[in-house]
Amino acid sequence: MMRWFLPVLGLLVLPAPIQAAPPDPSRPHIVLILLDDLGFGDLGCNNPDAKTVTPRIDSFASEGLRFTDAHAPGSVCVPSRYGLLTGRDPWRASLDWQREAIIDADRLTLPSLLQDAGYTTAMVGKWHQGFDGGIDFAYDQPLTGGPVDRGFDTFFGMHASLDIPPYFYINGSSVVAAPTLTIDDHFSPAPWSRIQGAFWRAGPIAPGFVMEQVLPRFTDEAIASLDRFATDHPDDPSFLYLALTAPHTPWLPDDRFLDLGEAELYGAFVAHVDLEVGRVLDALDRLGRRDETLVILASDNGPVWDPKDIDRTGHRATGPFRGMKGDAWEGGHRVPFLVRWPGQTPEGTITDALLSFTDLLATFAAIVGRDLPDDAGEDSFNLLPIWRGQPLDRPIRETLVTQSSSGVLAVRRGPWKLIPTLGSAGFSLPRRLDPAPDGPTGQLYHLATDPSEQHNRFADHPEIVAELTSLLDHLRASGRSRPRSAE
Repeated sequence: MMRWFLPVLGLLVLPAPIQAAPPDPSRPHIVLILLDDLGFGDLGCNNPDAKTVTPRIDSFASEGLRFTDAHAPGSVCVPSRYGLLTGRDPWRASLDWQREAIIDADRLTLPSLLQDAGYTTAMVGKWHQGFDGGIDFAYDQPLTGGPVDRGFDTFFGMHASLDIPPYFYINGSSVVAAPTLTIDDHFSPAPWSRIQGAFWRAGPIAPGFVMEQVLPRFTDEAIASLDRFATDHPDDPSFLYLALTAPHTPWLPDDRFLDLGEAELYGAFVAHVDLEVGRVLDALDRLGRRDETLVILASDNGPVWDPKDIDRTGHRATGPFRGMKGDAWEGGHRVPFLVRWPGQTPEGTITDALLSFTDLLATFAAIVGRDLPDDAGEDSFNLLPIWRGQPLDRPIRETLVTQSSSGVLAVRRGPWKLIPTLGSAGFSLPRRLDPAPDGPTGQLYHLATDPSEQHNRFADHPEIVAELTSLLDHLRASGRSRPRSAE
């Protein structure tokens, strides 16, 4: 029997606009770890019946605050990361990352906000927000429009996912080694689909670039950044954004993890990711910075995990939620979100407060005592009272808009969620359905009583469909969901 624990922590809530809490005088170091394609149900702390093994992350979750209703603003990589870094819903922007840098040069970002507040900033891992000139890389020239031009002092990583060529490392704005060789495409045999397993696409690759070494290499670079913070900038607060490329494909676990859990190759890779997260946490302990550091761990969207994978392994990578990566259904964008902040976030606490990645900008601004200008963080709400466990009496965030891989927008207010089309609008089948004669043209779900989105209430509540449609129209027209400072 499946056991799902989705408790309520006294509804940590507050009306908007929000009076910012006093800034924390210590200005904590901040480490933001973003995993790639990890499902809500891949963590034991979220899913007591998980067939994956994640002891380090589960232990980390017990040391702080765990969200059960946290969402990426997009159910695939690029829009999710745009919302995370800018505090703006990604459907408001052009996201053609293959042609241009999608974050405008004058837009406030998480790192530029903290940089302006005196933080030393570093990024390691997957960027996937484009560069000036798109993917027409001039390997002997600086790559502009990337992390070091959007608020990070240093960057070591890749331009996109580990299954998207060309394959090469970037240090700052410089190509470490040009991709002068080629690699053939690669697939895992059945039972995995063509976009699962040890999958990557054919294309240029740099000499010495080894797929299996990327995950531990990024952890090594992250730990080196933490060491540099401690030795070169001991008196400055620091921000590390570690965007790991896993457990996104290719699934390439070290052999020592192959027998862990019951989710086959995917489970082994999740176990490997858990180890790498633990290495970062251990580095903070070694440096004596655990108590001074706010650590956030999340995933950028849902996993690629088909119903056949559930039937075969018994593992529900999205937990109780329907769908997977790319979908408008909850499995596409409801994600793990964990916060550990010693002395600030109560240990072992859980909240069902609604959170979007876009909220990090306003929350970070409150931590460092900065006000957001009206032209920044248009969809960002300050959730610091929730992070600190303060009892509140109304929701800080009551609405949410998420974007599927096909561009369909799902809108939510409280427990009600509207998807204006039929089907997943993403990777799951059926992706899109034509309405039956006199049948519903969209989907309406009451998530408080139907978190797995099994009962379409579209025909039963036309008034709620109309309200949510009007809400989405208003959010489109206004260009923002966060109230202006004068409102």
